[in-house]
Formats: sequence, structure tokens, C-alpha cells
Amino acid sequence: MTITFLGTGTSSGVPIIGCTCPVCRSLDHRDQRLRTAVHIAVDGRSLVVDTGPDFRQQMLRARITQLDALLFTHEHKDHTAGLDDIRAFNFRQQQEIPVHGEPRVLEQLKKEFAYVFAENKYPGVPQVSLHPILADDAPFDVRGVAVQPLRARHHKLPVLGFRIGGFCYLTDANHLPAETRALMQGADVIVLNALRREQHVSHFTLAEAVEILEELRPKRAYLTHISHQLGRHLAVEAELPAWIRLAYDGLQVTV
Repeated sequence: MTITFLGTGTSSGVPIIGCTCPVCRSLDHRDQRLRTAVHIAVDGRSLVVDTGPDFRQQMLRARITQLDALLFTHEHKDHTAGLDDIRAFNFRQQQEIPVHGEPRVLEQLKKEFAYVFAENKYPGVPQVSLHPILADDAPFDVRGVAVQPLRARHHKLPVLGFRIGGFCYLTDANHLPAETRALMQGADVIVLNALRREQHVSHFTLAEAVEILEELRPKRAYLTHISHQLGRHLAVEAELPAWIRLAYDGLQVTV
């Protein structure tokens, strides 16, 4: 399984429009972060988790030419806004793209992209098939790949992460129940969000994320959904244990 970090930034991306802080002015490519998303190549399948507003740019940059399915963690715009750009894969593959998400998330997609689901569709709109994720604790099938949903909370909003084999991916969370932590035990690689150092209403801080990872103790861990408030990539990573790294756009990890 090969993981490609398509984006590792917060909802505003990094740099932020108009900001002149040292992170936003950094010339280090690891400090330049598109909105959070990840590509998973596993068992001959090409899966993407979340299609934020940078989806097209991310697919081009990573040279991804096949898309077998989409998984959504939740319905916030920085995770869904790029859905329209799957059209290129419809044209190339001549088939619908399966979209997996909780019923609430799929209903939101129907509202935001009403033209995709209209009875009389305009020619060329994205072609998708919707697949509700109904049970928090039951693995589900994505084109032959077994996916374990991981329940978390984003302030008061229920969100999902996913486990595929030895890989766990969770973003936009500030609470992981004991049941979810149990499902993450024994993972080889865990990805977890770490927005900044200061407390936040809906995201883990750097210290909170590290504390959880220390408890779960995977072989390797990566932090994502990073804001400019966290600091320069090079400086922050120097503070971390060797087995915990900051993810950055374009990073590839083999599990």
C-alpha cells in the first residue's frame, strides 16, 4: 500500500491569503500546504479520501490517472468542494465513481452539487454512485478493499477516519473515543491531525496528537491538517520523536 499526501493544510491552506508570517513567507516547499486529502494505492485500486477545493491541482501534481472510489470523512467544504473535478475520471474511465460517506454527508453533497443528482442531468456532469456508511463498527467493501470506519468527533460533529490494513487515517478531530483507539491498536502507520500548539475548539493540538500517538504507539506516525500557527516544518519536526513526522504535500509512505 502506498500513501500519497495530496494536501496537509488546514481549511485556509498555507500560505494564507494576505499573511506575512514567517511560515506563510517560507520558501521551504514543506511549508506550502493545500487542503487536507490523501491518496491510497492498495491492491491495484486507487482511492482518495476527501475532495477539497484543491482536488484538481492535487491530482495533476501527483499524476494520478485512475480513480476507483472516493471516501469522505465529513461534509465541511474544505473536504468536499472539489467533487466536480472527478468528471475527468468519468470521461477517462467511462464509468461512475463510487462515493462512500455517512448518510448525512451524502445528503449534504446532494444539496451542494444538486446538478449532479438532478433528474434531467446537464451533459457532462460528474457521474457518481452513492454508498452510505451505515455502521460505525463494521468494515465495508470499497471495490474489493476492506475499510474499517473510525469514529471521531470534530467539536460536536461526528466524523469518520478509516483503517485499511495497517494504515489509519484521521483528520479534523478533537476527540477519539476508547472504542476507536482500540480499533487503531497494532497499526503500522497512523495519520492524525495537529492544527497548532494552542487549544482549539475542534482540532487536536500538537501536544494532544502526540499524547494519543504515544498511547497507540504505531511503528510510524504522521501529523496533518496543519496551520501556519504551528510553525515552520523544519523547526517543529525537530521537536518530535523520530517515529513521529510532520506530513507534507507530496510525501509518499509505503505501508
